[in-house]
Amino acid sequence: MQATTTYSDIPLRNDFLGHPKGVYVCFFTEMWERFSFYGMKALLLLYLTKYHLFDDTGGLNLLGAYGGLVYCLPVLGGLLADRWLGMRKAVVFGGVLLVLGHFGMAFEGEQARQVGTAVVRDERALLVFYASLALIIMGVGFLKPNISVIVGRLYADDDPRRDSGFSLFYAGINLGAMMASLVCGVLGETWGWKYGFGAAGVGMIAGLAMFLWGQKYLRGLAEPPRPERLRERVAGIPREWAIYLAALLGLLPIAGLMWATGNNAFTLSAGIDLTLAQLFMLVVLAFVLAWFVRFILRECDRRERAQMLTLMVLIVLAVVFYTLYEQTYGSWVVFTDRMLTKDFFPSLVQAEGLPFAYFVVATLLLPLAFMLAAPWHDRRPGSPLSATLFLLAAAATVLMTVGMVVLQPQTAGSLTFVAGPFILALAPLFSWLWGWLDRRGRNPGKPAKSVLGLLFAALSFLPLVLAAQSAGETGSWASVWWLVLAYGLLQVGEICLYPVGLSAVTQLSVPRVASLMMGTWFLATAFSELLAHKLGTLAAVEDPGALLEHSQAWSAAAATYGDYFRMLLLAGLACTALALLALPWLNRGMHGVR
Repeated sequence: MQATTTYSDIPLRNDFLGHPKGVYVCFFTEMWERFSFYGMKALLLLYLTKYHLFDDTGGLNLLGAYGGLVYCLPVLGGLLADRWLGMRKAVVFGGVLLVLGHFGMAFEGEQARQVGTAVVRDERALLVFYASLALIIMGVGFLKPNISVIVGRLYADDDPRRDSGFSLFYAGINLGAMMASLVCGVLGETWGWKYGFGAAGVGMIAGLAMFLWGQKYLRGLAEPPRPERLRERVAGIPREWAIYLAALLGLLPIAGLMWATGNNAFTLSAGIDLTLAQLFMLVVLAFVLAWFVRFILRECDRRERAQMLTLMVLIVLAVVFYTLYEQTYGSWVVFTDRMLTKDFFPSLVQAEGLPFAYFVVATLLLPLAFMLAAPWHDRRPGSPLSATLFLLAAAATVLMTVGMVVLQPQTAGSLTFVAGPFILALAPLFSWLWGWLDRRGRNPGKPAKSVLGLLFAALSFLPLVLAAQSAGETGSWASVWWLVLAYGLLQVGEICLYPVGLSAVTQLSVPRVASLMMGTWFLATAFSELLAHKLGTLAAVEDPGALLEHSQAWSAAAATYGDYFRMLLLAGLACTALALLALPWLNRGMHGVR
């Protein structure tokens, strides 16, 4: 059996700006993966409703099924990595699938057209679209849970930098999401959908290249647990290749689920319409819950059982939080597109937009700086040059990003970037705040931080209620600054809940099922996607094209959005109150884990 590398084996020279270099490798890998994922996601609902002429309900159902499955498959990817593949092989395989899927999205075909009462669509292009979604779903399933677990393994169990390391990692996620919106969102809606989706594919190639380049900084922490088991033959071929082949065969039913959802086929109506994709997720949930109950009853001691139950409650809180959060790519996007202004400082906007080279330099500068700084630091760990180079590149990236925000005309898709600056500003602030409180014995702990996150997520809908009210009363676009305020509140909530949630999974999970529990954490996001976009259909507008032509249609749509956002505000506050009542029990279940 291969010896397992531990944190204590890693020399201190592997640290860069206070954290292991491997964290930065994961940071940039995840940054590019999120660049590709969110670049595509920022465009997806608009692409379906504007190019292929899906109605709001059909577009949201497909977005919900895709979003749910893309976070459902990490359960499987985590299990396979835990038992056989190891995290490195799983991440590389997932990255290859993602590259193929994102480039497939660039095939847009012919635009749909209205012929009488029927919509004529390019069915061949849609088949490529469904297959590409399947590749992305499977790819994320292998990559997403394992890259997060690698971050946790780069720190000792009692390392006080763990939470701040996850905050840094999460900043990478949001940097990728922000750049994706500004680059892919603009290219897709102004240059053409294929350019936006193609840029997402290029981003994923960059992420895969970064991970392959930086494997030496992982110090063997992501290797298969028992390499010899991968060479055992299953059905006549090595187990490793059998896993890859099974994953490729699994693309067919996933693409079929996407097709069925897109065509409203095999939908069950029993009070609420359920697509095959949604039924599949319910089956996965049933299996995971059955496994969880069996595991904690038969294989956990009293302390492990309490910690695993506490973790599961934190995961439930994450379901509620992300049901609110995922409105940003559903109801928030269409509300922005239809009822909000787009530019922050209209007098500064360049009507012709920024040159393409500007976007290339802005996205590549920081990762390339790290690829130069890290080897220099290896050779001369005492030299300040490597850190200076990296920090200067970071400052230049920030300035260029500000240029994209202020000078480039914005769209509804590109405005999903607003989450990014808040996270990048709040991540170091909250990282410092948690450390400062911890040194004084006042750190609120992970359960309390999750409750705070839920509270701010609920409050984020208040500015949108006011924006919808303003649009309805004036009969014209409400200010984009309402959206900025909503995102500010939402991202305070996310920085409270998400990084510490990832950290809790690595600390509270029984070690032998850590990747599986990380997959369960992402399964929570899967069901939040399902719930979010099912709820979003309550605010569907039947004829968006009539809004600017008929004041009555405009007022009715504004009232619909206002009522919907008010409902989510009140529901979020009610869930926060219940979580607050459970807080003492959750704190006891942590058994001293901070």
